[in-house]
Amino acid sequence: MLYIVPTPIGNLEDMTLRAIRILKEVDIVFAEDTRVTGKLFKHFEIETPLSSFHSHNEHQKTQAVIQQIKDGKTVALVSDAGTPGISDPGFLLTRAAQEEGIKVSCLPGATALIPALVNSGIPCDRFHFEGFLPHKKGRQTRLKYLATLPHTFALYESPFRLVKCLKQLAEYCGEERKACVCRELSKIYEEAVTGTLAELITHYEAGRVKGEIVMVVEGQS
Repeated sequence: MLYIVPTPIGNLEDMTLRAIRILKEVDIVFAEDTRVTGKLFKHFEIETPLSSFHSHNEHQKTQAVIQQIKDGKTVALVSDAGTPGISDPGFLLTRAAQEEGIKVSCLPGATALIPALVNSGIPCDRFHFEGFLPHKKGRQTRLKYLATLPHTFALYESPFRLVKCLKQLAEYCGEERKACVCRELSKIYEEAVTGTLAELITHYEAGRVKGEIVMVVEGQS
């Protein structure tokens, strides 16, 4: 069978006991970056063989992984951080396994999306997850669409493009739209800054931004 195993987004204490056990028991673990996962394995004394499975080779390796499972191996998939398939490789392999009648089990665990939504103080009973916006082609189209949503939306962004993204959101949603920038979730410098888009622009223009970012924006009133 195929296990989809979340790994910590920062704090190693977020690794579940079940995830550690599964990663020790499977025959092989496919990882987005074996160097990153190797450090995690060393910390938790996991000795299972590792093989790469990332955005540049997942199309080529998916059928090879499926064949290993059909040959009797139990396989796990991990990404560098969080849950595979959420803005990380995993969807193609999961779909292929389902099509082949292979049992798939996704463990509950770390993800940046849900803590950011809850931390924001913005209604999260209904929400839209956008992931990363396109860098160029199609970006304006997505921004126009997001601006019209009646409920909260969340997206991921690089710290290097945060201010640019905030300014574009202000352009399409209006400067007074409430939003929250969540940064370094689960880590020592975790922060969640809430305000209007105009206030957030002023805040983040004042200094250099570091860390992984989730942005939560209220829906159109």
